[in-house]
Amino acid sequence: MLSRLADVLVPAFGRLTVTADPGAALAPGSVVVANHSSLADPAIVLAALRRLDVEPVVLATAGLWSVPLLGRALTREGHVPVHRRDRRAADSLTGAARALERGRVVLIYGEGGLPRRRDAAEAAPEAFRSGLARLVERTGAPVVPLGQAGARRITSGSRTKQLAGLFSAPLRRPRLHVHVGAPVDLSEVDCSRRTAHAHHAVTAAWRTAAARLGEKSTGPGPKLPGPSADPTA
Repeated sequence: MLSRLADVLVPAFGRLTVTADPGAALAPGSVVVANHSSLADPAIVLAALRRLDVEPVVLATAGLWSVPLLGRALTREGHVPVHRRDRRAADSLTGAARALERGRVVLIYGEGGLPRRRDAAEAAPEAFRSGLARLVERTGAPVVPLGQAGARRITSGSRTKQLAGLFSAPLRRPRLHVHVGAPVDLSEVDCSRRTAHAHHAVTAAWRTAAARLGEKSTGPGPKLPGPSADPTA
């Protein structure tokens, strides 16, 4: 339901394009790790993945499960709540591992939260938490890096700016871009370097997405990769 809803709503708020590296693949049992920059980007990522015929299980903040009707829908569709700073935090990895065992694609945000910046500019993904590395250690699942850019053109900044951006987006219809990188096998990477390796791959995908929008990408990270193939062409 969430993927279908995102696929319907996102085009009303912005102009979404999707590209992928030549070796990109979203095989069953993969973990998609994305950069998180705005309240709008989960919908953008879901819409992009649906264009690629993927409807993932999402690891999302547990607070969403307290929203009437939405919480029931999330549970029914098998999405996984993340209880931050709580003894139940490890339960999210168990839920994700079970979804991977069933052949589902799992979407996780490596940063574990939104940036505190108030401007609408693009910036490199912030440091990742260790949850992704622990999930890979547990399951051996391949990791697909995904970079999204443009979501902050819809919502970013203070609460007032968030609302203003959301309500004006259907008139502005900003450009949005999602780039999917080639899978990386973190199980072959030294345990102490898995988080940094994943961050590097997602930053590369984000830089490609930002470049597609003509955004100036700032912050540390790898140089822009070469040309990519567009699976939606």
